[in-house]
Amino acid sequence: MNYGVRVSHPHFTPGVPGPSDTAPIPAVPAQPGPPPGPPPGPSRNRALLLRGAGLVAIAVVAGLVWYLIRHDSTPQQPVAESPATTAKPAFDYKLAEGPVKATDCAANAYSGAKKFFQDNQCTSLARALYTVQSGDAKALVSVVLVTMPDAAKATELKQLTDQDGTGNVSDLVRDGTFHDTDAPKLSGDQAVYESKASGPEVTIVLTDFYYGHHDKPLLEQIAKNALKLSGKLR
Repeated sequence: MNYGVRVSHPHFTPGVPGPSDTAPIPAVPAQPGPPPGPPPGPSRNRALLLRGAGLVAIAVVAGLVWYLIRHDSTPQQPVAESPATTAKPAFDYKLAEGPVKATDCAANAYSGAKKFFQDNQCTSLARALYTVQSGDAKALVSVVLVTMPDAAKATELKQLTDQDGTGNVSDLVRDGTFHDTDAPKLSGDQAVYESKASGPEVTIVLTDFYYGHHDKPLLEQIAKNALKLSGKLR
């Protein structure tokens, strides 16, 4: 007699997990990033503006400091000049004779200058003598102002009288107008000559010391400064 045991099998439904099947692992959701920051508000904008203004201020101050270093406004202390380079001394010119004025320059000139005036008549002539005392030295100064018709003729006259041996306008010692037995001979070899042309005018200066005194640099200063005296002869 066959006894069979009927084994009942659970009903299996496809697609439905059974008790022995592994349950599926659910997907791990992605971790969210940090939440976006809030848009810059008024306080943030103000901070940025203040920071930028601070940088600008630093740049301005740095530029100002650099400018002051490069352009020091502190006045420099004057440097004392050596005696050799100090300004020329002022001289006190005292009128001794004149002014004597004329219109005939040829009659009051000699040598090549006389010939020049015969061919080129001047407009006016003024002559004067001055004395200058500098320490124990005394000088006599002749100042002559010649006015020519134009600047070109004035330049020609100056170029002529600047040369040695070409003559000149007669000073008031040479023509005998000034009577002083001690007066130096202004047309002599020891005299110092200076001249200046300005427009149609020519100023001619001759000077020498009294009593045979010798100081060439001083005499040259006296002559150069005397050129300014022509303004008194107009």
